[in-house]
Amino acid sequence: MDKAKKLLTSHEELVIFQLAFDTAMTIFEISKKFPQEEKYALTDQIRRSSRSVCANLAEAWRKRRYKSAFIAKLSDSESEAAETQVWIKFAVKCSYINVEQGRELYKTYNQVLKGLVNMINNPTQWTFEK
Repeated sequence: MDKAKKLLTSHEELVIFQLAFDTAMTIFEISKKFPQEEKYALTDQIRRSSRSVCANLAEAWRKRRYKSAFIAKLSDSESEAAETQVWIKFAVKCSYINVEQGRELYKTYNQVLKGLVNMINNPTQWTFEK
């Protein structure tokens, strides 16, 4: 059995899950200050996509018995991370967050994406499928 499979018992132990979760919470706090007119647009979208990165990663973890299902959910998580980066850019352009804060958030999602792509490219390290 692979070392990663033996050591990790939950998706919550994955560094990229922790990073994505913490960043989603940061986005939640920051987005509380977005204008009311953005409530059903940018605010909801950036919160939804940032949380969805974590939710899809959790689903992927539970689907490790099936390599293709595992990869599909990781791909969904990857897409949500990229979408979150787009919303971050909109938040910066609309001056809801400052450029430096936007860069830091964007950079963090680049780290999340790198981790997700690594898992997608090396699924047998994580899956149990024979």
